[in-house]
Amino acid sequence: MTKVKKGGVSLGKAAALLGISYRQVLRIWQRFVSEGSAGLKHRLRDQVSNRRTGSDRRSRVLELYESKYGDFGPTLAVEYLRKNDGESLSKETLRGWLIGAGLWKPQRRGAAHREWRERRAHWGELVQMDGSDHDWFEGRRGRASLMVMIDDATNWTHAKFFESETTAAAMTVFQEYVGYYGLPRSLYVDRAGIYETTRDSTVDEALKDASPLTQFGRAMKELEVELILAHSPQAKGRVERRHGVFQDRFVKALRLQKISTLADGNDYLETEFLDELNEQFHVEARSKTDLHRNVPRGVKLDRVLSYQEHRVVQNDWTVSWCNRIFQIHESNRRLTLARKKVLVSELLDGQIRLTHQGKDLPWRELPERPMKVKQKGSGALEQKPPYRPAATHPWRRPFLG
Repeated sequence: MTKVKKGGVSLGKAAALLGISYRQVLRIWQRFVSEGSAGLKHRLRDQVSNRRTGSDRRSRVLELYESKYGDFGPTLAVEYLRKNDGESLSKETLRGWLIGAGLWKPQRRGAAHREWRERRAHWGELVQMDGSDHDWFEGRRGRASLMVMIDDATNWTHAKFFESETTAAAMTVFQEYVGYYGLPRSLYVDRAGIYETTRDSTVDEALKDASPLTQFGRAMKELEVELILAHSPQAKGRVERRHGVFQDRFVKALRLQKISTLADGNDYLETEFLDELNEQFHVEARSKTDLHRNVPRGVKLDRVLSYQEHRVVQNDWTVSWCNRIFQIHESNRRLTLARKKVLVSELLDGQIRLTHQGKDLPWRELPERPMKVKQKGSGALEQKPPYRPAATHPWRRPFLG
């Protein structure tokens, strides 16, 4: 407008430079002539918006936030305000209110993460699994481990609480996953002792040119599930990021639900939290084909997902297992099992199975190993007292004089 006033630019040229119509430029010019540069300010500037939320509602929402969701982020707080308190508003509105009230500090985001590995195309093609040890109940009980399984293609998540990340915990959560969805093609885990062993190969393994396996690794091999060992936490980033979601959202949900036991936590996971989580963070796979497999016919999943070792049958037809003695029933005498190996399996529920060539053997547990009793006339050598020479023995003469 200053250039127009000086005659350097015509109103038609000014309209083209500003990208507005000639009639709008005329209105702006008239305001500039009558009011000066101050007349160019928008008339709604410094005015309260007609869509602005009332101060009463704003105060009510901030009071709810302070009393119930003080450490929640704006995004999560909006979800709970809508679900629990009937207050529906956008996360940006709440963020602005919180910043204005000094209840939230603006957080500058870092550079966007760039993934070099593309998601798998099919559901069930690759599942990541890991345990997260954390103070999930914020001191209401001890620390616990949340075993998490997440599908690489869809983000579909399954989880369960355990006291710690153990072989039994990994087998249990995997068995539940298979019961819901089927066997995945491959499983991506870290290099913990549950999944990778550092022991040397046995003689039998060396002769077969087979690598030593953990109990979990042996089970995956029997089920034909490829076990992939990650070289770093970043390699299985999807499950690591899911841990972050759980440690933020799930901890606060447990607090609001006043849950302080693993049983109640697992019940809440199964009946409510996982459904809401999967509904919110689920993504569509590039392919609609589901690659999960049914458990092969004839394979007993509870038998495979167990602790298994071969043990030698003693001459008295007993087998030792974890300081326990099992007596094989005499009905198996035709098998001539003495000095042969049988497979001992301890299931996740504590049951014991003894099998030989795929068949179960009846047995009973002994309170202790029977003592061997020597019978007279059995030909066994009896221990004799030590020999002492007589007083008249020639060996004693020099001493007797």
